[in-house]
Amino acid sequence: MSAFNAFKANVPVAWSPNLYITLVRGIPGTRRLHRRTLEALRLTKCNRTVMRWNTPTVRGMLQQVKRLVVVETEEMYNARKQKDANHRALRPPLVVNHHPAPTSDASA
Repeated sequence: MSAFNAFKANVPVAWSPNLYITLVRGIPGTRRLHRRTLEALRLTKCNRTVMRWNTPTVRGMLQQVKRLVVVETEEMYNARKQKDANHRALRPPLVVNHHPAPTSDASA
């Protein structure tokens, strides 16, 4: 599931001192004002995340480009990173033996 689908519904409602902003839609084809806003937020490439303080100025910028970004609180961001780390963690190797075990049952 993409970051857009997973986190667009979970817009932060609780107050958080930091906001994690991820650009999930491409910049080409957007309005110049929106491109300048994303540039001011330091979002230049898709799927990049930046951390900004939760201030009225930043929230106004996010309101302007809300269809291009996903906003997460610190708890949501840490939970997503932990889930990704668990998914990428090393798993025990799968051992497949193609040679049948020798049987000690010699009836002849």
